[in-house]
Amino acid sequence: MQPVINLQQDVALDRPARMNAAQIRQALENAIVDGRFVPGEKLDPDALSAEFACSRTPIRDALQALEASGLVRIEPKRGTFVTELGLVELTERFEVMAELEAMCARLAASRASASEVARIRTAQAGCEAAIQTGDTDAYYSRNTAFHQAIYAASGNRFLEAEALRLQTILQPYRRRQLTLRGRMTRSLDEHRRIVAAIEAGEAVRAAAEMTAHVVIQGSRFHELIAALRAGGE
Repeated sequence: MQPVINLQQDVALDRPARMNAAQIRQALENAIVDGRFVPGEKLDPDALSAEFACSRTPIRDALQALEASGLVRIEPKRGTFVTELGLVELTERFEVMAELEAMCARLAASRASASEVARIRTAQAGCEAAIQTGDTDAYYSRNTAFHQAIYAASGNRFLEAEALRLQTILQPYRRRQLTLRGRMTRSLDEHRRIVAAIEAGEAVRAAAEMTAHVVIQGSRFHELIAALRAGGE
């Protein structure tokens, strides 16, 4: 189990003297998504209160909001834990994620404006630059921006919101995959095919390429298992 990190140090430069529950929730969400709190880890409300220099009330409210988003689970008399999905649950969620993202890519290929396509290209350029350094954290950040640019280009705000919600839940797991040898390179190649299909206005191909990029099955399933095991060592 990892020790509670000094979240104040991470946010001190820009945070107000006293953070409210929404700001604490955002800071904790970032900590979970960034891998500083790992799936299955127990969160200590007293330690968090000390870190944020606040009472337990905003901590409690922030944790309840995180539970509603699916990032933590609160167990009576046991405490609050970062959500740890079982293999069946993970597979089911990745199946849904693949369908949502495929729909986003299909609609983006049909609807994206010039500025939205430019945003997708910019995000992809960030991925290209990040991979040159081999920095998985940098690539992960740019990869997130790439997918979010496609969600926005779908032109469907409800779909975008649902994709963002599930993306947040799955990010700790998607992040781990990038640590496997060769995964960043393959991910980037898949991005290039997705961008090419969107730019060409080929909706069916864009959806198929995105599905292949996101869905977890076959060798991709074994990659995920390997990444999860490696992260637990």
